[in-house]
Amino acid sequence: MKKAELIDAIAQYANLTKADAGRALEGLTKTIETTLKAGDSITLVGFGTFEVKERAERQGRNPQSGAAITIAAAKVPSFKAGKNLKDTVNS
Repeated sequence: MKKAELIDAIAQYANLTKADAGRALEGLTKTIETTLKAGDSITLVGFGTFEVKERAERQGRNPQSGAAITIAAAKVPSFKAGKNLKDTVNS
């Protein structure tokens, strides 16, 4: 599903205009981004948890030359699905 299709689905489900649904989606994504950037997590009970995880520096290989390279440590966004979401997907 693409962003425009998601906006259409939100508008239909919540009985909103497409413009209002688009603003709501934009507000949600910006809130998640700023919260994760600040190092906090967001938990939506039953749906899941958005958080930031630390990935340690590690050794890798250049696929073209086979030479060893060092991959820098990084912070990566993570999502862990909640029980209700897992149950819905698996039913």
